[in-house]
Amino acid sequence: MPIKSFRPRTPTLRHTRLVDYSELSKGEPLKSKTKGKKSTGGRNNRGRVTAGYRGGGHKRRYREIDFKRTRFDGVPATVKAIEYDPNRTCFVAQIWYANGHKDYILAPHGTKEGDTVMSGATAEPRVGNCLPLDKIPQGLAIHNVELRPGKGGQLARGAGAQCVLSGRVDDTWMAVQLPSGEIRRLHKDCRATIGQVSNLDHMNISIGKAGRNRWLGRRPKNRGTSKNPVDHPMGGGNDRTGGGRQPVDRHGNLSKGPRTRKPKNASNKMIIRKRRRKTKAK
Repeated sequence: MPIKSFRPRTPTLRHTRLVDYSELSKGEPLKSKTKGKKSTGGRNNRGRVTAGYRGGGHKRRYREIDFKRTRFDGVPATVKAIEYDPNRTCFVAQIWYANGHKDYILAPHGTKEGDTVMSGATAEPRVGNCLPLDKIPQGLAIHNVELRPGKGGQLARGAGAQCVLSGRVDDTWMAVQLPSGEIRRLHKDCRATIGQVSNLDHMNISIGKAGRNRWLGRRPKNRGTSKNPVDHPMGGGNDRTGGGRQPVDRHGNLSKGPRTRKPKNASNKMIIRKRRRKTKAK
């Protein structure tokens, strides 16, 4: 999708850059695959804030996405529409199976109305088709990758994301390079969709004004040192103090430098090569 700019009638419009949705399909979403979504404001079932700086925003309807794509293996489906989804950064594709069933999937880059997609081990390795990893040719870009067979896609689901199938480790495991650069081994029966996730221009968006973030349900963020001691470990004190300790988050965990992954994490054995760490310029 192209990026659209605006005439600078106001200071905010001068710098606003948004994705042009004019090429997307018009019409209402599938009623059978949408449901109401209640805003939590970042709070859990006990009413406590577990995700900060969230709240408000426009009301949304949730689209039920088929991340597994195992129900109709071998049944071709036609892409009827490419739609905007307010709950994610990429677009979603409305597909109609030959048996009459309708569903939503993540729209791969380059998919358009009228294309045919299929899932299962017998499907061709084309963009939009979902196959087990051992049936996908080496070097292809994939997305919506499963971590465990049958659980549904969890990796590379955001706009423009993709993994690369690096090769075969042995008879059971496949090597997959993640967007972070990490190479991880996954079971050969894990499924993935071929292609890159749609809406590549999402990274070029310029919000332009604070109000647009509020429409998205994002509240303003402020420093920990400007808060009260009850709200942050670095809060309190007279005037603008530096906190008097190493920078930490609101839970007291060090926020600069230390590794956050647990040394005894069970999935460490799945990592073949760790992700590339950013180094400071000298």
